[in-house]
This record gives sequence, structure tokens and C-alpha cells, in this order.
Amino acid sequence: MDSKSLDATESVAAEGATSPRVSLMDIRNEIKSKTFLNLAAAIEASGIIAPEAAKIMTLCVVEMHNGFIFIGKSAPASPENYDAEKGKLFAGDDAVRQIWPMMGFALKDRLKSSANV
Repeated sequence: MDSKSLDATESVAAEGATSPRVSLMDIRNEIKSKTFLNLAAAIEASGIIAPEAAKIMTLCVVEMHNGFIFIGKSAPASPENYDAEKGKLFAGDDAVRQIWPMMGFALKDRLKSSANV
């Protein structure tokens, strides 16, 4: 589940691109799993009392096919605006936005290596 924001970023990035690039589909294909959790619930599951602010923080743990982990996060400034589904959406987007430059670095490395052959 990605937001329209990621789709818009992909659309702008793809427009006119003629050379190799990391696409949103490339990222999706490299994701093995996404696990969403509420920070307070995770803390309390370990027997520790969670701080009040943890009740409105959503985490998205993304495991890539190579085993690397990214953690996206989301929390509204006002507790009254907390919405678990929006939290999942925004935390997932945050993780993808962390993955994108890392995959860009890996692509650049591959392009440089192939140019040196």
C-alpha cells in the first residue's frame, strides 16, 4: 500500500528518463515483506510500560530480499489526528523513501562497474 505521493514522484521521475533509473516498481520488487506495528503495543509486549507518545507512532519494518531491514515511521503532531490506517500508509511511504536512494547508490555502483569492464 503506497500513497499517491509515491506514485506522483515516480511519474515525475520517469518522465523523459532514457537511462537506467530506480523505479517504484524496482523497489516494490525488492521488498520481501512489510510488517506494521504500533510502537506502544510493541513496547508493552516486552513487558515495559510505553510512553504516552508511543501510542500514536506507527512503524513499518521492511525486509528486503537480501535481508536488509528498513524502518519507516509515522506519528501525527496532535494525538487527536492519529489514524492507524494513515499511520501505516505514511510509515510505509517513509520506508520506501529511505530505500530509493540506497537502490540508486547500488545502481550507480553497477553502472560504474559495467563501464569499467
